[in-house]
Parts: sequence; structure tokens; C-alpha cells
Amino acid sequence: MEFADFFEASWDPCLRAVTAVVGSPQLAEDQVAEAFARAFASWRKVGRHPAPRAWVVRTALNAGASWWHRRSRELPLADHDVTAPADPADPGDGVSGVMLAALHGLPARQREVIALRVFLDLDIEAIARQLGIAPATVRVHLARAVAALRHHLVQPKTMEVDQ
Repeated sequence: MEFADFFEASWDPCLRAVTAVVGSPQLAEDQVAEAFARAFASWRKVGRHPAPRAWVVRTALNAGASWWHRRSRELPLADHDVTAPADPADPGDGVSGVMLAALHGLPARQREVIALRVFLDLDIEAIARQLGIAPATVRVHLARAVAALRHHLVQPKTMEVDQ
């Protein structure tokens, strides 16, 4: 597969997966763009990867973590250089906003597992390889994430009593 075809077919799923993990569509877009640039530079290697979309998502998440790590070590030169950290974008109204808010409430590893499973349709073994954890650990994170999302998103209907 050529990189252009891969990019066209993979941009949206990778962006959705990273957005689910980081919670901010703007930040996710920056991270995914960086990851695709790295994939392009190493396409001979990435193109042979068993799950190139997962490679892009993992690279995007690593790029974001590296940026935050570097940012935390910066020292302001003067009082006017101090800026407040950006808040994640308002998830907005509607189903997608509610879902993003629920995903953002999960621990990071659970968000990663959900993103790789749901948005990239990877199986347990592939997720385990991608994250460098045991398949049983993936199952535990996935089960806990689904339970937490179910609890957050599914409201029990109250029974109305006819009088």
C-alpha cells in the first residue's frame, strides 16, 4: 500500500482514537499530524508493521507525552511568560460530546485500550503488543473501561407508577 492511500484511509480512525485518549480534538489533530509525518519519513518500516494504524496512534500519543514532558521542564523567563495550561476543548453537546467527556474520565491506559479496540478494531493480542502489556492486562483494562462507560452513559430508567 502506498503512503497516500494509507493516509487517506487512516486519518479519521486515527484521529478519533487519539481524540478519545487525549480529550481535545485540537491537540489530537496536532499529535496525529506529527505521527503521520513520522510515518511518512519511515514508511518503508511502518508500511510493513502488522498494524500501521496502531503505530500511528501510539506515535501520536508518545509525541503528546514528549511535548508535555518537555513543557514541564521549561522555566519562565519573566512573569509575562507564564501561561496557564490549556484546558481540553469543551466536548460540546450531543452524543459525541457526552462520549468524549465519559472517555476523558477514564484512566489513560483504559482510554488507550478503548481507542485501539473500538476506533482501530484491533484484537486483544494486537493491543497487547502495541502497548507492551500482557493480553490479560488488556482484557482487565477493557472490562473496567466498558463498565465505567456503561455506568456513566447508561442511566437506569425510572419506572413510572400509574395512579
